[in-house]
Amino acid sequence: MAVSVVGTRISAIALPWFVLSTTGSATRAGLVAFAEMTPYVLVKAFTGPLVDRAGPRTVSWTTDLVSAAAAVAVPVLHHLDALPLWLLLALVAVIGAARGPGDLAKEVLIPEAAERGAVPLERASGLAGVTERLASTLGPAAGGALIAVTGPMAGLAVNAVCFAAGSLIIAVTLPRGMGRGTALLGEHRGAESGTGSGTEPGTGSGAGLRTGSGAGKGVEAGYWRRFGEGFAFLRGDRLLLSLSGMIAVTNLLASGFVTVLLPVWAKESGNGPATIGLLAATGGVAAICAGLIASAVAHRMPRRPVFFVGFLCAGAPRFVVLASGAPMWVVLAVFLVDGFGSGFLNPILGAIRYERVPRPLLGRVSALVASLAWAGIPLGGLIAGAAVTAFGLAPVLLAGGTAYFLTTTLTGLRPEWREMDRSRDRTGRNPEPEEPRGGPPRARGEVPGPGPAGTPGTRPGPGR
Repeated sequence: MAVSVVGTRISAIALPWFVLSTTGSATRAGLVAFAEMTPYVLVKAFTGPLVDRAGPRTVSWTTDLVSAAAAVAVPVLHHLDALPLWLLLALVAVIGAARGPGDLAKEVLIPEAAERGAVPLERASGLAGVTERLASTLGPAAGGALIAVTGPMAGLAVNAVCFAAGSLIIAVTLPRGMGRGTALLGEHRGAESGTGSGTEPGTGSGAGLRTGSGAGKGVEAGYWRRFGEGFAFLRGDRLLLSLSGMIAVTNLLASGFVTVLLPVWAKESGNGPATIGLLAATGGVAAICAGLIASAVAHRMPRRPVFFVGFLCAGAPRFVVLASGAPMWVVLAVFLVDGFGSGFLNPILGAIRYERVPRPLLGRVSALVASLAWAGIPLGGLIAGAAVTAFGLAPVLLAGGTAYFLTTTLTGLRPEWREMDRSRDRTGRNPEPEEPRGGPPRARGEVPGPGPAGTPGTRPGPGR
């Protein structure tokens, strides 16, 4: 995961800077972000059943390989002077379409890895978040410096190398048997029992994936039925729906900030791409420190107050400080606080999801949660680019900060948010979940083991 994230974060600076430096158009920079994130969200939404059945390990390494091939084509074609805008958009779309299921597969691997280590949800989620944050810190810092010295195409070449390395790591280094799909698990367990029947609905790790009754009579459920089971579960969980809807808005605003507003600010202020990397590194280091703290103590902390304070620090202030024309030391301080606040969010968000979603449905529900949470990201760059062109940078920054503050504050007052702390007992362990409304039946003992977490939306949560 870390290697792929490093490459993605370098690309997140290189692509907008390449478009801005060659065309001078904020709108076209936003269009490139739209071209990547639209297929990312759409493909990710519908690949949950595939990840559950084929296995996250296989899906992860194959999609990273596709991303590497598309990423390396961009600098090669540019060097040959054969990279018109439409072709750049097409290649970026391929990367986005492959990244969607690849990121989902990596998230689904996390709880299995945590279960092998027997650690609490918040601790495992915090450590996973630290790993991602560390990669997200190194990527922009290295990317900003690399682009400032050699240009954006070098950054895109590094992105391709990172995807290829990530594919190799997942395919070769994971323990044997880790990341199996539900079909393989069913065959394995059937062979062990001598029946060859797989699993029945509502029991074991194949719950919801097989129909029929009696040994040897299980029939593999079709794609749309499997997809519908995940949708029914999510529809019946008001807390997950509420969190995903709120994150959808904050991700839209964050997407516009990262892909358009921050690069335009760096260009207009004369600070250049290295400053983008510096700010991202500052926030990343703070987020890593917060993530380490969260991994140690978050399972003992009340979730709702920490969640509110974290979002108060990690949202609106960075919009406002860029609009104010504050000196660089103030901007750095605000990004430091922003990163520290965001470091506490993903452990909480991920622990909630893994507590509430049974393991056999994890790929499907995670895909839907992530797609809902990321639904606004493809539009963020387009809206920000058009708004900057029409109204200027400072008004758009102030409007974005106001929208971020209102979204996180008002949504957090909804009554279902009280369930954040009800899903665990006083010792911090995972209790037996209630039967989901509208979801497939499951046995009382069938609950995800201790595992880490992502955000609703997979680590697209705040601070991406």
